[in-house]
Amino acid sequence: MTITTIPPRPTLLDRPEQDMLIGGQRVPALSGKRFETRNPATGELLALVAQGGAEDVDRAVRAARAALCGPWGRMKGAERQRIMLRLADLVEAHYEELAMLDTLDLGAPYSRTILGKARAGSLLRYYAGQATLIAGETLDNSAPGDVLSHTIKEPVGVVAAINPWNGPIGMSVWKAGPVLASGCTLVMKPAEQTPLSALRFGELCLEAGVPEGVINILTGMGDAGAALSSHPGVDKIAFTGSTGVGEKILHAAAASMKRVTVELGGKSPNIVFADADLDKAVPAAAMAVFANAGQICSAGTRLFVQSPIRAEFMERLAAFTKTIRVGDPLNPETQIGPVVSALQMDRILGFMDSAVAEGASTLAGGTRLSGAGYDDGYFLAPTIFDNVTDDMTIAREEIFGPVLSAFSFDTIEEVLERANATPFGLGSGVWTRDLATAHRMARGIRAGSVWVNCYQMLDPGVPFGGYGMSGFGRESGPQHIEDYLETKAVWIKLD
Repeated sequence: MTITTIPPRPTLLDRPEQDMLIGGQRVPALSGKRFETRNPATGELLALVAQGGAEDVDRAVRAARAALCGPWGRMKGAERQRIMLRLADLVEAHYEELAMLDTLDLGAPYSRTILGKARAGSLLRYYAGQATLIAGETLDNSAPGDVLSHTIKEPVGVVAAINPWNGPIGMSVWKAGPVLASGCTLVMKPAEQTPLSALRFGELCLEAGVPEGVINILTGMGDAGAALSSHPGVDKIAFTGSTGVGEKILHAAAASMKRVTVELGGKSPNIVFADADLDKAVPAAAMAVFANAGQICSAGTRLFVQSPIRAEFMERLAAFTKTIRVGDPLNPETQIGPVVSALQMDRILGFMDSAVAEGASTLAGGTRLSGAGYDDGYFLAPTIFDNVTDDMTIAREEIFGPVLSAFSFDTIEEVLERANATPFGLGSGVWTRDLATAHRMARGIRAGSVWVNCYQMLDPGVPFGGYGMSGFGRESGPQHIEDYLETKAVWIKLD
């Protein structure tokens, strides 16, 4: 998609104070507290957002429970489907506004955020289709006498969604879709760094006909997420974010045995064989990690290049990386914007320093960008480190920034062992023209997604999730909605 014009500033920002959405109403935090959300490209204050606490969590959960027990809980799948299809139309109609909110809040180029339009509509329509496909089974049994047994699928109940900051509106849609399709209700906590598009999405849900209290948007800091995770009125948690926070959520959920699905961090390998099409593999390897300023959980941050082509590949990769346009997210030609915050920038710079200290060489980048257009934001140059060894900090830790570590390898057996030598298992890439190699790698890599001669492809009908410390549960695909349903067994003795 070629972007030639940038839409106007969203009218949502005409309100300098942004309240939560609970029970169908925009309401301030009971404490009266607010926090700032700022544009990471310019430092501009965008809004003062209601800072929800434990008492706000409680009223949001009670609103969701009341909606579950109301007309929504008795609504047929076909009616939920009609509402979701209206919501899909509204989200698409307002997507320029939603994308602009994410550009201002996150710093991602508008040329990138607008690309989510087709996916958002497709996701909602896919889940709308699932709403009428929920069905139990009639099961044979070995009980004596004439006994009928069957199952009923029912919504799990009140769902808490705790979202990351790296893809705000896309994550809101992804979390709300299975909730609406299954007949559950939702308390969604967007990341404190990027709360604005979630609030607007909640308004669009009401406009589409989603009953009040079915979708609640709770803004706040980490303590609000912690209170939501441990609240006894929550039946399921859907979390996307860091592995460390995911571990805390699992502990919090254990006391009341909540159902939990988590999509966590990654340290994904991207593997280029000597027979790969380099014209395709070089730019794809760069953007597999540099897209969204590296702030993607499944980014291909560990690049393995087979020895015979290593020198040529790395030379071409460094040259391509130096052409990537970093700058103003509102410039249609910008490819990469700033990272989300000063805290994130300093964390990434710390990893860069450790790489140099441990002996890695810098092929490109390695610095904060400065000068006109950069000084007020958190801009980092896309960075390639070469001569990286498997035990270096940058080879093991998730950086979540525009930093690529490059390695060489000789054989399939070697690269499989090294690619899998990580506790993570979210994404992976393989570049080869050999069908046997592609199949061997796809079977051998321990990751939830293996992209062959492509990277970061997603579709509503294809499941996405991780192995190991990258989490459990799947989003998208027919498996996703099952995590939002209970299975009840019914026995009827007929004699």
